[in-house]
Amino acid sequence: MNQLITPPQDIINELTTIQAFLEVTMSEDATEAVVRGNDLAVYMARTGKLIADAKIHREQKLRSSMIQEYKKLIEFPASVAVKYTDTLVENETYLLTWATRLNAACTHQLDWCRTIISKAKAEMSAFNG
Repeated sequence: MNQLITPPQDIINELTTIQAFLEVTMSEDATEAVVRGNDLAVYMARTGKLIADAKIHREQKLRSSMIQEYKKLIEFPASVAVKYTDTLVENETYLLTWATRLNAACTHQLDWCRTIISKAKAEMSAFNG
């Protein structure tokens, strides 16, 4: 296996850490928004990598499962075969979905940080103007 690909258990561990971070409610303090935004940018990049890694794990499992299950699958209609193969990779699909959703959550929270920072700049401008 490619050494750059994160093993599934490590993906779970990282996603758990990122999930916990994303579940913390941020205040409307601009300084906190800057710090959190920096962390979010790192997590966005990392979840992007984890998405790619999870896809590889899913494809590898699907490929090996398909080879083993091929004889069974040709007996089914195509739609049933597709549903069946999806069940063979449900854990890998779960990791892929989770990483994708956390990546999106990072994006949305980073947008919120920008909003807080913009608000603070506008308030400072009005105060000094």
